[in-house]
Amino acid sequence: MARHWQFDWRLLVFSGLFLPLLISLGVWQLNRAAEKTALLETWQAESASQAWAEQSAGALKPGQPVSLTGFYGEQTWLLDNRTRDGIPGYEVLTLFHPFEGPPLVVNRGWIQAPRTREQLPLVTTPEDLYTLNGRLADYPEPPVLAATEPESGSWPRRVQALPAELVAGEGVDPAAMIVALADSQQPGAYRADRVPDVMGPQTHYGYAAQWFALAAALTILTVVASYKKNSETSKEPKDRSR
Repeated sequence: MARHWQFDWRLLVFSGLFLPLLISLGVWQLNRAAEKTALLETWQAESASQAWAEQSAGALKPGQPVSLTGFYGEQTWLLDNRTRDGIPGYEVLTLFHPFEGPPLVVNRGWIQAPRTREQLPLVTTPEDLYTLNGRLADYPEPPVLAATEPESGSWPRRVQALPAELVAGEGVDPAAMIVALADSQQPGAYRADRVPDVMGPQTHYGYAAQWFALAAALTILTVVASYKKNSETSKEPKDRSR
């Protein structure tokens, strides 16, 4: 049965309002991807050209790459309640002393927990001089209104969170951020495969594709819905004459 175009002002108003919005959201995500690409390139250039002492003196941002040369300290904290693939474990956080610049906590990755809470996992820390590569991250702060009771005694120590004040209590003046190792091949690393807390340009491109796909789907549905069957729109008038 043949179809023909029928004007539906309600449908056109709906599409006219949402179609520009969807397209603008897609364009905004493309612009964000371009900005993030430029930012990552700047970070990479700064990481290659600046020493840690220079970087730490400036503005530090999560996801910023850093390269450190120094040695691990004896202070190691085990960040509790960290699961991977449904397996309980800890994240190993160790104080690192660069040759230049302030010391900082290094997240060496995840380690599986023993079967009982009374036991702590066996953590070994290399003692030689190393160069580490990673990305900056925020301190694992405690939740709002949650109390953090620092442990004492031998190392390592189990913690539920690790604010900067707790690290400073060990007699050091730590950097404003910690660093997560780039991968599990770094010196002293455990399972260091967590995705950095920074949205890369690929994610923005994916969001842009979704918004543009929604805009295309809205356009197609509007066109299809505007074509009506002849039987629905053109009925034979009744013959009222006798």
